Amino acid sequence: MTGKFLMVIGGIILVIGFLMQFIKLGKLPGDIIIKKENTTFYFPLMTSILISVILSVVFYFIGKFK
Repeated sequence: MTGKFLMVIGGIILVIGFLMQFIKLGKLPGDIIIKKENTTFYFPLMTSILISVILSVVFYFIGKFK
């Protein structure tokens, strides 16, 4: 059981690391950036949605293997 869990976690980390090479998190279309004179407001809306979907899938598969 522990071996299976560690293999799943390792696979997930591998996939996330591979995807991070091609997806520049924090600079996706849909992220809100407002620049004024002295202030910059940054809200990573699309990045937050993407991370939420990825974590939902990860936790779904972890729950499926238990």
